[in-house]
Amino acid sequence: MDVKNAFLHGELDQEIYMIQPMGFQSQDHPEYVCKMCKALYELKQAPRAWYGKIAEFLTQSGYSVTPADSSLFVKTNKGKLAIVLLYVDDLIITGDDEAEILRTKENLSVRFQMKELGQLKHFLGLEVDRTQEGIFLCQQKYAKDLIKRFGMLECKPISTPMESNAKMCAYEGKDLEDATMYRQLVGSLIYLTLTRPNISYAVGVMSRYMQNPKKPHLEAIRRILRYVKSTIDYGLLYKKGEDCKLVGFCDADYAGDHDTRRSTTGYVFKLGSGTISWCSKRQPTVSLSTTETEYRAAAMVAQESTWLIQLMNNLHQLVDYAVPMYCDNQSAIRLAENPVFHARTKHVEVHYHFIREKVLQEEIEMKQIKMDDQVADLFTKSLSTGKLEKFRQQLDIVQRIRADIEGEC
Repeated sequence: MDVKNAFLHGELDQEIYMIQPMGFQSQDHPEYVCKMCKALYELKQAPRAWYGKIAEFLTQSGYSVTPADSSLFVKTNKGKLAIVLLYVDDLIITGDDEAEILRTKENLSVRFQMKELGQLKHFLGLEVDRTQEGIFLCQQKYAKDLIKRFGMLECKPISTPMESNAKMCAYEGKDLEDATMYRQLVGSLIYLTLTRPNISYAVGVMSRYMQNPKKPHLEAIRRILRYVKSTIDYGLLYKKGEDCKLVGFCDADYAGDHDTRRSTTGYVFKLGSGTISWCSKRQPTVSLSTTETEYRAAAMVAQESTWLIQLMNNLHQLVDYAVPMYCDNQSAIRLAENPVFHARTKHVEVHYHFIREKVLQEEIEMKQIKMDDQVADLFTKSLSTGKLEKFRQQLDIVQRIRADIEGEC
């Protein structure tokens, strides 16, 4: 559902004044200002005022704000759920309590001017397909528009977003005459990673050079676009009927950044067959060993796992088991499981020992995995075509046509 003139419903909780609009100035008092009674568009306080209004309405209707996400509202009734997800003036309403969902839609239409958009098919550039096999998410139209916008329609497709074991440097190559296009490209590709985890690492690396991009960086970002063209109809498939258990994978590339010698953390979480959370991020400090690098990555995964467990519990999908966390470094696993603080780990910052507490509390279970099967490797380095395709398949990143065909069979 979409709210018409959402910001005009918001009520201000502080005094705000504005100059008299052009064409409406008072002849008697041209120096006067207007005291605002309600929010207007382009007012900084308008989004907060609107959120306060809609949150108050949903709370009075029996919904509760989830601690894990302030834009998620949940209502339970005899074991059934009604869920409202709010994004500014767009609302997604779902759940298995059909009577409550219908009542909520009616109440919203009475209280606000609403537009019924029907079953969810498009949302903020995301395309949602329902098949017999499950739900398929992609950004095919967004990707096409992106390629067209930056004049890459006639480019030659390529099988990987970045050369295998490519090493980018901040100061090699000529400066770009205008860095605007490069920054726009990176920003657009970051949004594309919402349904394309396979380009997260490449886009993350190129985002490091937005302040002063060079010609090699522009060529590398264009290569990502060529890869996007070759996989333009790919997206995430969430199969139904799968055992909805939360599983995590974490990995790190030791000293992978040539400029700072910092390592890159990569992790991914799956719920059943579907990929629900992933990250590729350069670590804030330099590590002194591969064990320290992997341990820092595991700590970051523990934080994300804690939030996901809270979110699942808020949705009344209790996580009453130790979440398996697969890591390919035995030393990091032993370090996380050992309750004794060794002298060798004194230099590791205190907050990175968060993972140790979670393991000892049996909220997380660290498990060994072979390097060749470590799917989080996709988020820490550029891979060969064979490995990329293997991990892409494990994450259920599939073609749209294939998903549709399988659903019809």
